[in-house]
Amino acid sequence: MRAVGLITEYNPFHNGHLHHLQQSKELADAELSVAVMSGNFLQRGEPALCDKWLRTEMALAAGVDLVVELPFIFACNSAPHFAQGAVQSLDALGGIDHLCFGSETGILGPLQTCADLLIVKSTEVERRSQKLLRQGRNYPAARAEILRAMLPDPAVAAALESPNNILGIEYLKALCQTGSAMTALTIPRLGAGYHDLHGEGSIASATGIRRMLKEGEEVSAFLPDRLAPILFSALTAGKTVESEHLLRILLARILLGAETLQGIYQVEHGLENRLFEAALTATTLEGLIDGIKVRQLTRTRVQRMLCQLLNEVEGDVALQLLQRGPLYLHLLGCSKMGEKFLAASRKERRLPLVGNYSRIHNQLQRFYGRDSGQYQLALEQLRLELRASDNYALLQKGFTARRQSDYFEPVRRPG
Repeated sequence: MRAVGLITEYNPFHNGHLHHLQQSKELADAELSVAVMSGNFLQRGEPALCDKWLRTEMALAAGVDLVVELPFIFACNSAPHFAQGAVQSLDALGGIDHLCFGSETGILGPLQTCADLLIVKSTEVERRSQKLLRQGRNYPAARAEILRAMLPDPAVAAALESPNNILGIEYLKALCQTGSAMTALTIPRLGAGYHDLHGEGSIASATGIRRMLKEGEEVSAFLPDRLAPILFSALTAGKTVESEHLLRILLARILLGAETLQGIYQVEHGLENRLFEAALTATTLEGLIDGIKVRQLTRTRVQRMLCQLLNEVEGDVALQLLQRGPLYLHLLGCSKMGEKFLAASRKERRLPLVGNYSRIHNQLQRFYGRDSGQYQLALEQLRLELRASDNYALLQKGFTARRQSDYFEPVRRPG
């Protein structure tokens, strides 16, 4: 069975995503699509608009055949870690021939040139980046400046200016660095840009749709017909995040004291004091972020740090997980075609595939052995996923008493 892999967030699934899905299958001549999707916290350091289960239902209703979760430590991280975890997940599932992603360029050449340069010149790029960081640049700006100087072709250098191109470059790097057998494909992004707050025709960015929903504007025109009722039902039921809840939980955690923040992943030396001081006066989430942010830190970097803090991610555990890669695959949703694919590719699978977590401990023990270090590290991945799910539930407007939902939620099936 010919399968194409997609790396997604679907926050929420919109017409642009549907275009990407359809074009990817056509370009790859694929019979089915497999999406690795961020869970409840996203790459830009934000909780998702709706939880991973509802976003899986939307993806299946739109025609995605299989959805697996990208573990939190990769999903809520910088572009290189996000890309590496996603590529490793798709590879470990087995049987996927192509990885297709959207980009502003719509062609692989310039992106591959940048990816190759970043791999070959990695030591030099890092050394020069550190120098620019000490001068007050943030990391993305520093890296872009260095690569523009290294790249003789302005058209290639321009690829560094757009968010989807940047992610595409990281996907290409990850394919090379992991030795993946998947072939890369790209399609041009359609319509509104990644950060655009307004729609263009029937296409709007996920950022724009979230902004419109917040301001009470109509968004149905930007969603596939079958998906709008799913999303609106969730909104009515309060299954969306309340930023005020996020602020209060963060403040309660930070105000335990600056010394308690040490050792949290991405809270670098000295930032714990800045976090504590900002928490003393912040009255809004925006105010907290602004109080923490300095020139060397992007807003996204601050948001990701707050998500790590919210979920009590220990720095040493995070680094071990990032170095090892995903230790199991969490199946969120599956169509009948997806079931056939899983059966056909079973012998190629390199990690345990888990539905709900009711039997996960036995599955991990059988795969790794109860006394192995890999098993203990897999339990750390599990604990982090459970914590992220529970904390996300606390952020929802329609808060319920249920905890540890991953143990109870069934694998989603189409309609």
